[in-house]
Amino acid sequence: MLATLNPEQRAAAEHGDAPLVVVAGAGTGKTTTLAARLATLVQRGADPQRVLLLSFSRRAALEMSRRAGRLLHEALGLGAGVPPPVLPWCGTFHSVAARLLRDDAASLGLDPGFTVLDRGDAQDLLALARQRLGLAHDEGDTGSTATGRRRFPLAATCLAIHSRCVNARAPLAEVLREHYPWCAEHEAALVWLFAAWGEAKRAQHSLDFDDLLLAWWHLMQDPGLAKHIAARYDHVLVDEVQDLNRLQHEILLALRPGGRGLTAVGDDAQAIYGFRGADLAGLFALPGRFAPPARVLALERNYRSTAGILAAADAVIAQAGQRFAKTLRAERGGGARPRLVDVADEAAQARAVADAVLAEREQGVALRRQAVLFRTATHSAALELELLRRGIPFVKYGGLRFFESAHVKDLLAVLRWADNPRSQLAALRCARLVPGLGPASLRRLLEHPGPLAAFRPPRAAAEAWPALLALLQRLREAPCWPAELDEVIAWLAPQLQRQHDDAATRLADLRRLAAMAAGHASRERFVTELTLDPPAASSDEAGPPLRDEDWLVLSTIHSAKGQEWSAVHVLNVVDGCLPADMATGRAEEIDEERRLLYVAMTRAKDALTLWVPQRLHVTQQRAWGDRHLYTLRSRFLPDELLPLFEQVAPVAAGAADAAREPLPAFDLAARLRAAWTPD
Repeated sequence: MLATLNPEQRAAAEHGDAPLVVVAGAGTGKTTTLAARLATLVQRGADPQRVLLLSFSRRAALEMSRRAGRLLHEALGLGAGVPPPVLPWCGTFHSVAARLLRDDAASLGLDPGFTVLDRGDAQDLLALARQRLGLAHDEGDTGSTATGRRRFPLAATCLAIHSRCVNARAPLAEVLREHYPWCAEHEAALVWLFAAWGEAKRAQHSLDFDDLLLAWWHLMQDPGLAKHIAARYDHVLVDEVQDLNRLQHEILLALRPGGRGLTAVGDDAQAIYGFRGADLAGLFALPGRFAPPARVLALERNYRSTAGILAAADAVIAQAGQRFAKTLRAERGGGARPRLVDVADEAAQARAVADAVLAEREQGVALRRQAVLFRTATHSAALELELLRRGIPFVKYGGLRFFESAHVKDLLAVLRWADNPRSQLAALRCARLVPGLGPASLRRLLEHPGPLAAFRPPRAAAEAWPALLALLQRLREAPCWPAELDEVIAWLAPQLQRQHDDAATRLADLRRLAAMAAGHASRERFVTELTLDPPAASSDEAGPPLRDEDWLVLSTIHSAKGQEWSAVHVLNVVDGCLPADMATGRAEEIDEERRLLYVAMTRAKDALTLWVPQRLHVTQQRAWGDRHLYTLRSRFLPDELLPLFEQVAPVAAGAADAAREPLPAFDLAARLRAAWTPD
């Protein structure tokens, strides 16, 4: 089982019960190592039911579990029809928190049927509280009004402020001062708003993502409860530990206060979620949290990228501030240097990238083995138009997620309302689908004090309302999972036809969602897990790329983390994009942007191209009009690093025009003079 591991990987896999921190560089076989450690623990007698595996995404945890199962299958010599041991406690911090809270909800004073709100629903509920408190009256203003009132932060900003306070374990005043100084004057009103929002969630038996972690943290502050929860697990394995926020770090330390049975794997060079409150300092401090300190093992053999690509990426990350000492070594020798290409503007960049992608395809590199990465989803707009014009199929990650699609949210709202009749957000979303229910009727429905069956809809909804009522009653009184999804989809189908031009595509999405449901034990688990960890894009389940033989991957760098492709193109490697102009205020923000470029570069296996447009189109408001800004190459690529790249000069501005046939002689000026001269 361990024969294919290198010495460092094997040392990590065979480590005993003392705390272990594995610093795994990009492409060094982190997943393989963690899976091998998990399999080794079980082979040595660890109970799979008592192993907790925490990862950044549920899919990553399941992949880890799958690989460990395969290794165990081989090591234990199990027959082809014998399944490997099941590892039931694997998932994200949020999903494990939801399960712990759900299992003991009654003793914790929670309704067992509590609803988990996704970010969008949490924001909607906060917006309602903001409006009810009269804080939304000046949201369109830019300064003082005649009454002295000033613009109040939008609901999305309020949610971000509250989330950072919770996840960073920081007081509101500090968060406002350091991250939202333009909102500092509203501190007292924000305290009022957050209290009202919390009360609204409590009344509707709802928890948002941050509440799940906060509730788990509160449980771990009680010595008796902390001991009870920690005793469930003999081993705790944590992946992507550099992306944990302070709240998660404190939960982890409470689960393993002495460090026994703890394995933490991460890479400081790939810490790119500071904007979500990730606490990189927690990774650096983790080994010293225990006595004796945790063992630190570094994985430095890179199996992904060629030597040329790795040399350039390492030179970029070497400029960072605090970091674990490690030097990646390429196991794949040779390889061309990455290309650094100057182009005139974004339109030229789009044309050149499309040309390069097609050229790679002709050389045998399929489109799906190529990726175009960018800092922000909007950076790919010109390229998307060029790909559409040329008929090059693509799928984009980092834009609208599958779960955020209206039809998917509609289906989940029906299930949520069935499980939690007090959920006003679910009720509002479902009722809006009923023809004939207008704003006044919806308001009356939300304020209705008695049983739902006693609500009297308006005459226009008299025929449609009973169908929804009957569906909810069947879901509550005679659940039949997952077959009941067919009933929900049957009710939604005519609503899709009425509301959407692409109803057939959306209906296919829902049917694929129903197929996914078979892998979940119950309706509650399905809704919770899909809310906490939705598919990354609609094309994961359905979409135009799957109708073609091949497709190119477009992705934000954040969404590309953990992936790899044969050829990678990185757009807009200029100051203002990488680093982003909004992330250059503090040294730690600039370092995170540097790590973002490093993550993008280390996704490439064989070929890497960084694109540097000399001008960017900027749309201004009012009198400025549309204009171009001249750019500078990213500060992360100073002159001393240029020898590590193959530099490609821009095509001369007039070269394309010179190749065209000249126009025949034509005296336009004379024609115009004749046209302007009155008879």
